[in-house]
Amino acid sequence: MSPLTQKSVADSFSDFVESEEKDFTLRDGSRIAVVGGGPAGSFFTYFLLKMAQAIDLDIEVDIFEPRSFKYCGPAGCNHCGGIVSESLVQTLAAEGIVLPRSVVQRGVESYVVHMDVGDVAIESPVHERRIAALYRGNGPREGCDVELESFDNYLQEMVKGLGANIVPQLITGVENHDDRPFLKYGDGKGERYDLVAMAAGVNSNLINMLGELPGDYEPPKTTRGYICEFRSTKEEIMRILGRAVHVFLLDIPRFEFAAIIPKGQFVTVVMVGEDLDQELVHTFLNDPVVRRTFPTGATPCVCSCSPLINLGARKRPYGDRVVMIGDSGITRLYKDGIGAAFRTGKAAATSAIFHGVSAKDFEKHYWPTCRNIVNDNRVGKVMFATNAIMKNSRITRKAMLRMAQKEQQKDQARPHMSTLLWNMFTGSAPYVEMFRGTLHPGFIYNLMLSLGAALVPGKKAVQPRKKVA
Repeated sequence: MSPLTQKSVADSFSDFVESEEKDFTLRDGSRIAVVGGGPAGSFFTYFLLKMAQAIDLDIEVDIFEPRSFKYCGPAGCNHCGGIVSESLVQTLAAEGIVLPRSVVQRGVESYVVHMDVGDVAIESPVHERRIAALYRGNGPREGCDVELESFDNYLQEMVKGLGANIVPQLITGVENHDDRPFLKYGDGKGERYDLVAMAAGVNSNLINMLGELPGDYEPPKTTRGYICEFRSTKEEIMRILGRAVHVFLLDIPRFEFAAIIPKGQFVTVVMVGEDLDQELVHTFLNDPVVRRTFPTGATPCVCSCSPLINLGARKRPYGDRVVMIGDSGITRLYKDGIGAAFRTGKAAATSAIFHGVSAKDFEKHYWPTCRNIVNDNRVGKVMFATNAIMKNSRITRKAMLRMAQKEQQKDQARPHMSTLLWNMFTGSAPYVEMFRGTLHPGFIYNLMLSLGAALVPGKKAVQPRKKVA
């Protein structure tokens, strides 16, 4: 036998021995910890238990969540605007997750885009009311007297029904003990698990304590957003806002966009920008366009927060026996965080059940889903940079508005700009799909026409079509 052949046999034997010593497959009795009981943790658990049941695999799943999403205010808050897109509603239903009417605070029929040059109401391109406004917790502070049902609590109850254990325990650290992740509890005790799924999100301090785990995980880049809850009456909010989400594209430095979302007798105001501070928040809330749409001065703010927003992971979100899902790892830029939690949770569960829980298994079977989101976010950054340029010019703002208004006026018009704006705000389509839409000859042609009209002095905006309430 040649030296080369001897080396090959030795290497093969070494790989075999290593694979025998380190078994990364889940077996009967395997214990899985899910740190974080929000949508990412619940979706991961849902698919993990469903798939395990399908192949007759007996596993134990503990979900660690110190908060109760049955509470209103900060005790049950999960830092989210609370919009579920029509595409996700359909996907959830196809997977057997049907949102009850008690969870959906308001069905959204349209988006109204507000600029200093005018407004336009944009109906769903598919003419179906499939957007849900909901609360991740049980509503804002001072809302305990209102009958609300938490989306996150609904998902938790669903996975409890499948056999998951909800553990109201704070995790204070994660270590590596004998090639197994070890969770440390607030009382100093802890337990070892065969797999840990981190779903705590970027607003948790825990993701900064993962240095001892296998892999080279680093927390995602972040920026600050702003969420404020206003309270009125259902009748008053319906009169002012109707069944629409109101979006604002304003020429304010460091400001990307903001949305006002009606939810029963509450209204959620969400702002996204570059490290928002109180000065920028004050500037937005006192902008004349905002005040004529929603008189925040006459409606009390009962709850507010400035959560961190994931701008992208620095490293691949997995290691041996550990995987980061949802906001802890990869999520969509500014949009559809619940949808990203669903996709990453399902992909991670599929890898764990059918392939294994090593870094190599997650690399091959989980990372492709994450990579698709990462690549799409790169296009999203270009889209938002372009949007920032266009919204900072009065001429281009007028052109965008005029183009969308003309499309909404004509029943047979191809809704190029309307579809772009709808998908940008709802997260219903990938950024890549939106970008392709901007390359369509019809989009470019109509945008040029609208730019030309915007340059004509005294040219009046298209009058919106009256709609029956």
